[in-house]
Amino acid sequence: MRYAYGVTSALLLGGAALSLATGLPAGAQVAQNDSSQMQSVVPRAGAPASFADLTQQLQPAVVNISTRQKVQVQNGNPFAGTPLEGLFGGGGNGAPQTREAQSLGSGFIVSADGYVVTNNHVITADGKGQVESITVTMPDGTEYPAKLVGKDGPSDLAVLKITAPKALPFVKFGDSRSARVGDWVIAIGNPFGLGGTVTSGIVSAVTRSTGSGSAYDRYIQTDASINRGNSGGPMFDMKGQVIGINNAIFSPTGGSVGIGFAIPAETASPIVEKLIKGVAIDRGYLGVQIQAVTEDVADSLGLAHNRGELVQTVQPGQPAATAGIQPGDVVTKVDGKDVSPDQTLSYIVANTAPGKRIPIELIRQGKRMTLTATVGKRPSDDELAQSTFNPNTPQQDDPYNQPSPQGEGLSEKALGLSVLPMTAQIAGQLGVPANTRGLVVAMVDQSSDAAAKGLQRGDILLSANYRDTFTVADLETVIRSAKAEGRTAVLLRIQSRGQPARYGPVRIR
Repeated sequence: MRYAYGVTSALLLGGAALSLATGLPAGAQVAQNDSSQMQSVVPRAGAPASFADLTQQLQPAVVNISTRQKVQVQNGNPFAGTPLEGLFGGGGNGAPQTREAQSLGSGFIVSADGYVVTNNHVITADGKGQVESITVTMPDGTEYPAKLVGKDGPSDLAVLKITAPKALPFVKFGDSRSARVGDWVIAIGNPFGLGGTVTSGIVSAVTRSTGSGSAYDRYIQTDASINRGNSGGPMFDMKGQVIGINNAIFSPTGGSVGIGFAIPAETASPIVEKLIKGVAIDRGYLGVQIQAVTEDVADSLGLAHNRGELVQTVQPGQPAATAGIQPGDVVTKVDGKDVSPDQTLSYIVANTAPGKRIPIELIRQGKRMTLTATVGKRPSDDELAQSTFNPNTPQQDDPYNQPSPQGEGLSEKALGLSVLPMTAQIAGQLGVPANTRGLVVAMVDQSSDAAAKGLQRGDILLSANYRDTFTVADLETVIRSAKAEGRTAVLLRIQSRGQPARYGPVRIR
């Protein structure tokens, strides 16, 4: 996920199916991927000699989804605001104009009476746009106007409803938990708006995290070709069951490089059921900001790699604060589940019912302890954004005059940081309370790990390896202790201008 690569949303159209109560007589309809029909198509040993029969059975339930949108764009008239602007049909002195736009994706029918599953981003306009209409196109070209039944931004899922004169072909969700790395899969969708397209590959990973830190950052990874327009389409196993919903790709160019991501059926199925029934989707919430325990963090604290997450901040009055969780704690287990890159704290908590009391195992300054928290209800995205917004970020380029650094120079040699004690005058220039205590970064060696980690002049060091750093000698004592214990990094608590305090490891050189 580093370097020049990024996770690119891939708008696709595809379909998966869910066993739903449709009100139809028992046995009146059979899913296109009913297991009894699949037995004669795919041998149990693995992939068939051809995917043709499997595709023919499943493709009728996979649809194309298109939207018409009205979006606001800036007036590009170079003569806007002049007497000549009318020659180009423009006006409004460069004011935004409303134009029509389209989007394409994939989806799949999950019931005979016309419920369709897709990605939320397929049917949601960007920015200030507004979706005017949604159209579902069947493989035979038949078009149906679609009604939005429900959508869920955090999981990127949406459900549509179409009405047809006859029962529609549909497919069902399978059990993504039984998927194994190396299993064959096929993806069906509409890449680049080309119409029904089938690709095959294998499961590359079953609990892949992309590093976004979101509650649903847990995907099935595949090397089956996934491209723009495939979003919302189904990923089928060799039993013909939908085990994933194609959602995004990992690419330096925007095209497929063999790394695609699908929302697992075990995540999607219960959310789809709630959207269809109109049931509210409540997610668990603790009120903490966390950071993965990277190698540097683990080395600075003497912990095992790839285990646990470091608490950066705790919101006052929220469940974590009430339970006694503190910044700097390393959470290792939540409700009996290990916290790891494949099973993050965010994922575990979000999928825990609000109101449930859960044990939280953590390490605080080298000591293991267990606290009990009552899970809260996650606020909306807008409420979360407002709670983290800080309008008082100072804008001064040079907030204080640099006195001569103090101490023995160990912090400069070991960390690449020149620091000095906080004073009331410096606190005022930095825009922090006069009684703030800590060390102020006066200079950062640009060849140091501290510079690579983003530390800069004016940052405040509040602690090192959980010890207060009120004086330069305090910091140097921690550095000496870390070296004596064979540690290769020091965990600093850093206060940057206008930002909440955070923990960050800095390597000792």
